[in-house]
Amino acid sequence: MTSSNLDIWTAALERTRKASPASFEQWFSSIQFDKLEPGRLELTARDEFVRDWVKTHFLPSLVNTIDELRAQGAPAAPDLGEPTQVEWRISSELNNPVCDGKTLRPAVRPRRLQVSEPPPPSSRPDSPSRFEAPSPARIQPVRASLKDVLNPKYTFENFVVGPSNELAYAAAMSSAGDDGPRYNPLFICGGTGLGKTHLVHAIAQRLLDQKPNARVIYVSAERFTNEFIEALQHQKMDEFRNRYRRECDLLLLDDIQFLAGREQTQEEFFHTFNALHEADRPIVVTSDTYPQQLQRMPERLVSRFTSGLVADVQVPRLETRVAIVRKKAQLEGIPLTDEVAVLLAQNVQSNVRELEGALIRLAAKSSLTGRPIDYEFASRELAAVAPRRQEPVSVQDIQRAVCNHFRLTNAELLSKDRHKSVAFARQVAMYLCRQRLRCSYPELGRSFGNRDHTTVMSAVRRVEALRQKDPQVNAHLEAIEQELASSGE
Repeated sequence: MTSSNLDIWTAALERTRKASPASFEQWFSSIQFDKLEPGRLELTARDEFVRDWVKTHFLPSLVNTIDELRAQGAPAAPDLGEPTQVEWRISSELNNPVCDGKTLRPAVRPRRLQVSEPPPPSSRPDSPSRFEAPSPARIQPVRASLKDVLNPKYTFENFVVGPSNELAYAAAMSSAGDDGPRYNPLFICGGTGLGKTHLVHAIAQRLLDQKPNARVIYVSAERFTNEFIEALQHQKMDEFRNRYRRECDLLLLDDIQFLAGREQTQEEFFHTFNALHEADRPIVVTSDTYPQQLQRMPERLVSRFTSGLVADVQVPRLETRVAIVRKKAQLEGIPLTDEVAVLLAQNVQSNVRELEGALIRLAAKSSLTGRPIDYEFASRELAAVAPRRQEPVSVQDIQRAVCNHFRLTNAELLSKDRHKSVAFARQVAMYLCRQRLRCSYPELGRSFGNRDHTTVMSAVRRVEALRQKDPQVNAHLEAIEQELASSGE
C-alpha cells in the first residue's frame, strides 16, 4: 500500500468522524482497516451487527470522501479506476481497530486473518475454546466481550416510549429486573428498524449494571446456528450445551425467524429453551413477525413462544418520531430546530433506523459543506434522496416482492401448499395485485397457479378485513409496498 493511499484513508476518516464524533468512536472501535488501493477498500468488523450498522450509517460518506480525495489528487493518485468497492471480513479478534477510545489509531497493515482451521484447544492453553464453559476465573472476560458487542447508546434511558412500543418497553424493563411482573419468555416482535434490538441491548446492559456477575448471552439466531454447527463438527456439544443451558442467567436471542427450516438447530434450541425455562432463567426472543406467523417453525416451539408475553413494536406515530429525532440529535450533539425535527418525522415514516439515518446524513452533509441544518437545507436534501414511487409493471413484480418479504420461493407461492404461512403470503400477493393493477379475478386466478376466481375474491376480502383490524398485517403490507416503490426507481 502506498503512502498516498494511507493519506487518503486518514483524511477520509477524519472527515467522516467530524459529522458525529461520539457515534463514530463507538462503532469504529469495532472496525479494523486492512487495505486501501484504487477501487477497493478492505475492512474487518467484529461481527455482522457492527458491519451492517457501519455500512448503513457511515460507509456512504466515507467512500464518497475517499473517491473525492482520489479524484482531486490531494494527495495525488494517478490511477483513479472504478468507484471504491468495500470488501468485508468478520473476526472477533481485531489486532488494530480504527479507533481506540477517542483516539484514531494509525493506519498500518495488520496481520492478515488466518482462514485455516485453528489448532486444537489443547495446543493453545492461553486461548480457550469459544464453547468452553466459563470457569469462575473466566467469567469476567466473557462479560467484557459482551460489553464490546452491546451498543452503549441502546439503553432504556435513550429509548423513546410512545403508544407504538410502550408494552414492549415495560415488559423489557421487567425482564431486566425492574419492579413488575416478569414474563418468561418475552417475545418482542415488529418490523425492521423499530427498536427491538435497542430493547434487547438495554435489557442486557441494565442487568449487568445491577448484577455484574450475571452470565448474559446475547446472540443472533444466525450466530446460534453457526455455533451449533461448529460444535457438531468438532465434537464440542457438551461444552455448547453447558454454555447455553447451565452457564446462562439470561438468554437474549435476536431474529428467531432465521431458524426457519433448520430442523436440527430448532431441535437444539427447543431443549435449550426448556432447560432455561425449567430453571426459571429469563428468555427474551425477537422476531420480525408474530409467533403464529413464523414460517417453517415447529408448533411446539411456537406454543412455547406464546406461553409468556408477546409484545409488538409498531411503526411510531408522528409525535413519537419527532421525539426520536430530538433524542438522537441530543445524543449525537447535532443542533436541530423543532421545525427540522418535524420535517424529518413527516418525511421518514417507515422505521426508526431510517429516521436516524436521515438525521445522520443531514449532519454529515452539513459538516462537509459548512451549511447550517435549517429548514431550507433539510427540505432540499430530503427531496434529493426521496424515492420515486412508481407502480410495478406486472403481477410478477408483486409476486417477487412478496416472496422476498416472506422468504418463500415463487414455486411455493404458486403451489397448492395450504400451510398457513404460505397461504397468507399468497393471499397478500393476490390482494396487492388487485389493489395496484386492478386485474380481473379470473386473470389473477390464472396468474396464481390456475386458481378459481372465487378463491382470489375470498383472499382479497380476507386481507382487506385483516388490514383494518390487525396492525401486524398492515405492517406487512406497508413493508412490501415500500419494497415495490423502491424497486421501481
